[in-house]
Amino acid sequence: MRYLIALAMLVLPELALAADWEDQLIFNPEAEGDRLRVISSTDTVLFAPLIEGFVAQNPTVSVEYLVSGTADIDKRVRATPDAFDIVVSSAMDLQLKLANDGYALTLDDIETPRWAQWHDSLFSFTTEPAAIVINRAAFEGQDLPVTRQGLIETLRERPDVFRGRVGTYDVRQSGLGYLFATQDARASETYWRLMEVMGSLDVRLYCCSGEMINDLADGTILVAYNVLGSYAAVRTEGKNALEVILPTDFQTIMMRTALVSQATQAPDAAEAFIRYLVAGTPAPQESQSSLPPLASPDGSADRETIGLNPALLTFLDDLKRKKFLSAWENAVIQ
Repeated sequence: MRYLIALAMLVLPELALAADWEDQLIFNPEAEGDRLRVISSTDTVLFAPLIEGFVAQNPTVSVEYLVSGTADIDKRVRATPDAFDIVVSSAMDLQLKLANDGYALTLDDIETPRWAQWHDSLFSFTTEPAAIVINRAAFEGQDLPVTRQGLIETLRERPDVFRGRVGTYDVRQSGLGYLFATQDARASETYWRLMEVMGSLDVRLYCCSGEMINDLADGTILVAYNVLGSYAAVRTEGKNALEVILPTDFQTIMMRTALVSQATQAPDAAEAFIRYLVAGTPAPQESQSSLPPLASPDGSADRETIGLNPALLTFLDDLKRKKFLSAWENAVIQ
């Protein structure tokens, strides 16, 4: 049985002056026990089935689900850590830094592989690749670009078609976009050549995957680079105009992570929620989650799963971040 999802009518007192959420919903609002406050970068349509499954098993708990961008989540949690119980984000580097800086509660005996958690305080629960998504209308009679070099050649050969109609993240604003960009740059110099070509074509810059896919669907753009694969798969399902391409040269794969705020007001319910996510417990049959499960890194040369380790913090260093963003702006903002 699906639980009622109700629009939240009130904002948290701590955030009354900054409640411009992308979405805000309450699950199981009639529950008489704890209310978990979950701040997340995941679109509600993808995450709702997981929450519904959790409250089905924990009927005395309600969940307030607050959606915001990855970089904004980091800022909000640092500013008011007691305003949230659970923090969920696709920006692994920012999450790891939050945990490292003492914002995460340590949980004992969470059954998960060591590579999928950090110091018993940050836990992975999905594995998701970055993808190239195209509008097929622009590729009739043309080979599809299945590698980054192939995409470069495609854009160079038909600049009149693609000028102003290519999209990617604005890595200055998007935490996930910055993570994907830095990992791509570490893996291959092809990334910088691709950014230069996209910049020369007046690339459109976005905050998030959802907006890129919306513009792909209506033809505003014809190619989107580094779209989150899980979003692309869901949003393109049944839409013949769009196609998701996982690059064959190498795939950048992130793990979506969750932590319990050190300042949580409901530690027992919050821990139960993390255990539920990590266990991969299925949602109710009539509302299956669209998020892919956690998968062990296979070690393939063409699949680079971003690890939960100190290397993630490299590009969060102020000087390194400033240097990277300067190089990115020089390539993209032409």
